[in-house]
Amino acid sequence: QVQLVESGGGLVQAGGSLRLSCAAPGRAFSAFAAGWFRQAPGKEREFVAAISKSGVSTYYADSVKGRFTIARDNAKNTVFLQMNSLKPEDTAVYYCAARYYSGSTIADEYDYWGQGTQVTVSS
Repeated sequence: QVQLVESGGGLVQAGGSLRLSCAAPGRAFSAFAAGWFRQAPGKEREFVAAISKSGVSTYYADSVKGRFTIARDNAKNTVFLQMNSLKPEDTAVYYCAARYYSGSTIADEYDYWGQGTQVTVSS
């Protein structure tokens, strides 16, 4: 079992920035590819970004490309999501996920999930 703990969510004005963190306490996070997904009220969970085990390969949803950056620090067992130029439509609960193989845009392919962190962007 892998426990994922997200942090860094909050309330920010449109145009602002937030950095989300996803930690895997006591586990070698380098053994897992990781992804960020989000779910807004009344909507399905959607892919945001993913990163390979090494961090060399990254993937983004078109809606966040150029504004969000996913990165990881395997020495600290942590994956980050830097979110810039935030928009009200980015408001959602953001979830971190991990899987044993390569990065994926498909939620069902992930094996472990965090509890989520709320991001609210005001206009």
